[in-house]
This record gives sequence, C-alpha cells and structure tokens, in this order.
Amino acid sequence: MGEIDDAIERADREAFTRQPPKTLKAQIGFLIRQLGSAKAVARELGVTADSVNRYRRGARKHPRADVAAKIDDAVRTRWQPQVRKRRQKQAATSGGITVETRARFGYTAPVGTTDDGRFRRLSVHLPPAYAQRLFDARNAGAGDQQMRGIIAEGFKEIYFQDGGGRAMGLSDVEINDIDYLDLDY
Repeated sequence: MGEIDDAIERADREAFTRQPPKTLKAQIGFLIRQLGSAKAVARELGVTADSVNRYRRGARKHPRADVAAKIDDAVRTRWQPQVRKRRQKQAATSGGITVETRARFGYTAPVGTTDDGRFRRLSVHLPPAYAQRLFDARNAGAGDQQMRGIIAEGFKEIYFQDGGGRAMGLSDVEINDIDYLDLDY
C-alpha cells in the first residue's frame, strides 16, 4: 500500500463508531463470520485451519507477531463497512476532503517566476469532486502516483490558483518527498 492508501485507511479507522474486537477469540470469531469458514480465514492469514480453530477455541492464545498483525489488519479492513461507505459517500457528494501534508511541491510556472520545488506544510480542503475521484481511483486499484496526481491537481486549483484568482499560468503541480500525509473527511 502507498502513502495515500494508508492515509485513506487511517481516516476510515477514525470513523469507527464502535471499536473492533480486541481479544484473539473475538477477532477470529468475527473473521469466521465474515469469511464463512475457518479454512477461508486460514487462507487469508497464511496459517492452517487447525491453527484458526485453536485460536477460536482458546487453545492457542498467542499467535506469532506476524500472524497477529495479519489478524488485526483483516479485522480492521472488514469492520463497519457501512460506516466507511457512508462517510466516503458524504465526502464525495457534499463534504469534500481535507488533506494535511508536509511535502516538496514542484510545478511548472511561466518565465520570470520561480518554479523551484520546496517543502511546504499545507492543510487544504478539497471539494467533493476530488474526494470522489480519489475514492474511485483507489477502488479501481490505482497506484500511489496516480492518487498523488489527483491530490496535486486539487492543490493546484484550490491552494496555488486560489480557485482561479491567481497564478493562472501555473501547470503541472507535483507532490514529492512526502514527510507525512493525513486525510480527514
């Protein structure tokens, strides 16, 4: 997963109205209900079905660290899908998305102005159309570079050009060297 994908995942997790199951037994029980069988859970986690059943019964209480991380990720990605969908739909239709980042921004500017890329710390609210494009790209399996391009285009329009009020000759905004990127919707 890329930086943008991770940021979307973090924003989704912040939307949980209830906390996901914490104990190993409860997590495995949830995954079995979601996936339908211990065998399907075992395939997802990369362990045997017997191991999954031992976790479910409580006979094995402490999985290896890598398996525990896979269990936690599998639960969190399936937890409260309706809440995620509702928040994403709201962001894509009316609310928009706020992007906070510290990164190097470069762009192509007209002759006589500086186009040297430099680090900036920005917090910009992008309109719903950009949120929709970002979610559509993610759902279509777009790479991090393509999603960066969508955010960069939004920054160009909203921040650099101030919605058409300035810097109209500016083109090709790029986001590079991201220190951090956080999304909120």
